[in-house]
Amino acid sequence: MFKELKREAYEANVALPRHGLINLTFGNASAVDRSKGVFAIKPSGVDYDALKPRDMVVMDLEGKRVEGKLNPSSDTPTHRRLFLAFPEIGGVVHTHSSHATAFAQAGRAIPIFGTTHADYFNGDVPVTRRLTEAEIAGAYEWETGTVIVECLANRDPADFPAVLVNRHAPFCWGPSVAKAVEVAVALECVAHMALMSLSLSPGLATIEPELLARHFKRKHGPGAYYGQKGKS
Repeated sequence: MFKELKREAYEANVALPRHGLINLTFGNASAVDRSKGVFAIKPSGVDYDALKPRDMVVMDLEGKRVEGKLNPSSDTPTHRRLFLAFPEIGGVVHTHSSHATAFAQAGRAIPIFGTTHADYFNGDVPVTRRLTEAEIAGAYEWETGTVIVECLANRDPADFPAVLVNRHAPFCWGPSVAKAVEVAVALECVAHMALMSLSLSPGLATIEPELLARHFKRKHGPGAYYGQKGKS
């Protein structure tokens, strides 16, 4: 019934280790079908090499399993929280990619030092506050989504398509799950470059606002001119 949605989610999941963003079974991707009110997500703990499109688990936005015999990812409530909070997104990706996760574990935003970063993010990649003891002891995965939503309270999720969860790792999103994978790749790239830049110049200032605006806006928004018309 959800063959295409499951295929889309599967393709995104198997792309993550191909891009070097996954170790072991850490991470997952999901794709949503807004018209049907469902999303497909990776099953919990299944090795990426063994994964098949039919293994994807389909959940509704109320949190009920609609299709699939395997248990969904333990991060499913986080994905659901983001789909409910951000109706414009079509896919979510969660990784533990090394450099981005280093910033998350340190509780530090990824500072925007150059134009590569500005091509994807309209400023520093933000980091959430730490979860409280009660949040960790309670509906932990749902509360993980809640602190992400809270972190973006005064930001457009299209301008900041990734957030670092403090002590944890990044979550990324996009208008499709394929775009969310692209954001995850870019995020790891800019995190690595930020660490190298800081090692070369510990006091390095962030990018000039006018250069940030020029690079971000040439790829995003009504005035975007990067790439070919009709191509995503």
